[in-house]
Amino acid sequence: MRIAVLLPCYNEEITVGNTVAEFRRHLPEAKIWVCDNNSQDRTAEVARAAGAYVVYEPIAGKGNAVRRLFAEVEADIYVMSDGDTTYDASAAPMLVEELVSQRCDMIVGRRVSAETAAYRRGHRFGNQLFSITASILFGFKIIDIFSGYRVFSRRFVKTFPSVSERFEIESELNVHAIDQRLPTREIDTHYSSRPNGSHSKLSTYGDGLRILIALLRLLRDARPFQFFSSIALVLLLLAGMLAIPLVYSYLTEGVIPRIPTAILVTGIGVVAFVIFMAGIILDALRVARHNQFRIAYLAQDTAYYNWRSDADRKSRQLSGRSVI
Repeated sequence: MRIAVLLPCYNEEITVGNTVAEFRRHLPEAKIWVCDNNSQDRTAEVARAAGAYVVYEPIAGKGNAVRRLFAEVEADIYVMSDGDTTYDASAAPMLVEELVSQRCDMIVGRRVSAETAAYRRGHRFGNQLFSITASILFGFKIIDIFSGYRVFSRRFVKTFPSVSERFEIESELNVHAIDQRLPTREIDTHYSSRPNGSHSKLSTYGDGLRILIALLRLLRDARPFQFFSSIALVLLLLAGMLAIPLVYSYLTEGVIPRIPTAILVTGIGVVAFVIFMAGIILDALRVARHNQFRIAYLAQDTAYYNWRSDADRKSRQLSGRSVI
């Protein structure tokens, strides 16, 4: 079974060497790949010196780096983390085991930390807010939507149509799994603070706004009928409110006193109808796209799910654990 560790990095000279060493210690059979996302320091040199394979992505943004890694690296199991030593590398074997034993396509390492410096209140609140928002919009409970610690199956990685450029990549990964109904789980993992001299690249407000826009875009693409019918409903309610005095005047006096308002109401109603029909058409296209994805998804090899030896299976059965 081929395991690849993927580390998208931007200016992580201070931490990338230790991150590579930790994953090499806990996943000795894995190949470790670092994507140097147009860093201005010695990130690539330090990563190579630590034994990692390095690819270069000149377009800045974590989403671009992840997309490059997904395209370049061939493996059966993919472990994605950050290069800043905040994620617990010792949990990687357990996450890989969970993905294989439960036959999942994505395991999310849910961040758990009591350190204020590791998980600032503003970021913690934003994560909870966006997780709740995404859960409501897409009808699937998400606890840590922004975790960068994930394990993927090959068939997830090679059929993931990524379009994100920056930190909205994690949201896109979650929405893709929900939309395609892929087996996914979240498991608690320890989250640590960055070492001295290392700084987060996340802009609380700028990236927060970008992520909100990305969620709305993902809702439009994944749930076009709900998205456009909601807009149409709002427009119809607006038109109805404007039409109430016109209808009242016509019923009581037999005249329509404000012709421009009547024209506006009619125009809003027509626009609402067009938007509603667009939602129906785009939803039909979404179903066709979903079927195409499913064919590509099922065509991927899944032999890595059966990687355990017979002796390992027997020992697990004797211990009372279920084995798939």
